[in-house]
Amino acid sequence: MIRAILGFIITAVVALGQTRPEFEVASIKPANDQILQVGVGLHIDGAQVSLTALSIKDIVAMSYRVRPNQITGPDWIANQRFNIAAKIPDGGSQNQVREMLQTLLADRFQMKMHEEMREFPVYALGIVKGGLKITALPEDPESDYRNNGPINIAAGGTGEGAVMNLGKGTSLTLGASSFEAKKLDMPMLADLLSRFTDKPVVDMTDLKGLYDFTLELTPEDRTAMLIRAAVTQGVVLPPQALRALDFGSTDSLTRSFQKLGFTFESRRTPLKFLVIDSIQKTPTEN
Repeated sequence: MIRAILGFIITAVVALGQTRPEFEVASIKPANDQILQVGVGLHIDGAQVSLTALSIKDIVAMSYRVRPNQITGPDWIANQRFNIAAKIPDGGSQNQVREMLQTLLADRFQMKMHEEMREFPVYALGIVKGGLKITALPEDPESDYRNNGPINIAAGGTGEGAVMNLGKGTSLTLGASSFEAKKLDMPMLADLLSRFTDKPVVDMTDLKGLYDFTLELTPEDRTAMLIRAAVTQGVVLPPQALRALDFGSTDSLTRSFQKLGFTFESRRTPLKFLVIDSIQKTPTEN
């Protein structure tokens, strides 16, 4: 029923030097359509960059550091997927990959867009007055996915569940009855949760460090989260599947967060919104 979960974010990327960073070379090919299950991901090792089975919406979200529900454009950008293999030029940096992807979208897909600030309904992730009931993991630079080095981000999902792996032991797993977070910081937790909820999740905890925890889910919440993730990624589901969204309860999810010392409250806040004014379905040659 559900063939793919998510899109990904490259963390802590800042442009260095170049006014218009771009890849030395980039190959773009349509990804094979896999109906029941697909593995998607990002891999950066040295100068080599590869993106596997990502939609244009995934790539835009990654490049501009927004969530998929903060992007609007043609319907096809959510379900037409591409494999990209690119090379960072001599003198370039892994920290420039986000800007290089922006250039690739503009040059190869002729994407034209503009930004707006819009007020969004969101879920605010905060801390209860009594404080958290979980503690940050001891610092270990060698196992921190946010540090420099090869980047491996992979994800896959079916109706049985979903796994998102950010490398160095950092992951989020949606299992039979729970979310299991491993070595996640709060900004990344909020971003990943946003792909399973009906509104963006915004980190308002101001917490630092990485955390392990398990969030218990009701069967109704789990089903609703899988369906919302699939819809976000452009998967067309039958009406009977969409009706399951009526049975998910934010109240039960809020109670699960409270058991860990978090608040999970509905609010409204201004967020950046990307409007894709025009874009080509077929990329130009390198």
